Amino acid sequence: MDLPVADAFVIPEVELEWSFSTPGGPGGQHANRSATRAELSWDLAASAAVDDDLRARLATGLGSRVRDGVVTTTAGESRSQWRNRQTARRRLAELLSGALHERRRRVPTRPSRRAHDARIKDKRRRGADKRLRKPPEVE
Repeated sequence: MDLPVADAFVIPEVELEWSFSTPGGPGGQHANRSATRAELSWDLAASAAVDDDLRARLATGLGSRVRDGVVTTTAGESRSQWRNRQTARRRLAELLSGALHERRRRVPTRPSRRAHDARIKDKRRRGADKRLRKPPEVE
């Protein structure tokens, strides 16, 4: 089943690579013997689903989440491999759509004159309180 990522693009099923392992943690024999932890990998660098501009935006947005051109998500919370597969698919889609989201550039602002004066007044009051804690100087 193909993986739609927001409205930007769709990743074909053949480009998604699954691997399964034991989840670890509590769960006794079931957790120790059942390969229910799902790991979903997608090779961003070699994908035909995205053009070069989109690939660059994704690589920038994902940052260190891309290792050797591959994006990976895992899920192992559930005892069911099927449920963990669904969770891993959803996480990958959310991760990629979040990477595509353009962040607005921060407009630098300055504190108002009143806020600046209030901060200085508070600093002076705290300093005075600390000075009162000192023992008096003996001459």
